[in-house]
Amino acid sequence: MERLERSGRWLRAGLAGGRVSRRLPWLLLAIVLLGSALKDGDLVPETPMRNKRNPLNVYFVKVAWAWTFWLLLPFITVTTYQFSKSKFLYGTTKSLLMVLRRLSALAVGTAIWYFCTGLFMYIENLTGACSTSGKLSEPHRPYATKQECHQDNGIWNGFDISGHCFLLSYCALMIVEEVAVLEGLSIDQNSKLRVVINGLFVSLCFLTMIWVFMFLCTAVYFHDFSQKLLGVLIGLSAWYGTYRFWYLKPFSPGLPLPNIPLSSKKYSYSR
Repeated sequence: MERLERSGRWLRAGLAGGRVSRRLPWLLLAIVLLGSALKDGDLVPETPMRNKRNPLNVYFVKVAWAWTFWLLLPFITVTTYQFSKSKFLYGTTKSLLMVLRRLSALAVGTAIWYFCTGLFMYIENLTGACSTSGKLSEPHRPYATKQECHQDNGIWNGFDISGHCFLLSYCALMIVEEVAVLEGLSIDQNSKLRVVINGLFVSLCFLTMIWVFMFLCTAVYFHDFSQKLLGVLIGLSAWYGTYRFWYLKPFSPGLPLPNIPLSSKKYSYSR
């Protein structure tokens, strides 16, 4: 437990003041630019990460939204409930309503993920054509989708917007925004709740590191530059449109830290 507390303290110090949330979007754009230059210049070494079947890609990236959702769900629930009671002195009913309001950010994120991934597949199907190795004597079969093409062992050539660049950037930025609530949370040093929150917080930070690392692997090994750039721009737009615009409005899921500047020390979690 002491090691978990030290890890949480070190990570909170790195996130204090919103430095990461301000710099992370620019870091992601820089990774796309530099990674694409290395890929186009054939300067990337052969590593296991070039294989799409590597464990991080199969067990994490392929279900990135599920990992993000199921770790943020208890974190937002516990921290929002505790924050509303300590900051606003709300009763149980109002605190639960605030929890439900903040949890709706996950519903918004799910809708964004579902809509964007569906849109990417639609664009790829709309712009693509199938290349097969069938015999010349065989009649040509029209293929409407990538799935039909793959069923006949064909190769689908379409504009494949990088879903990884979109989702990994959006998930990483969403986590960084949500863990900012610790800037305004006060919990007793020896509380069991503090151990739970620390465990979730460290797990979310570790998950964010995986997302950024796999974002780097995508940038240097997969997709064309335009596909990656469009993917990350959509991810950044989804983050900016929610956390920097819509969530500032009254009728929205709201921000993790309402009406408290990130530099405030009045409600410091480290107390």
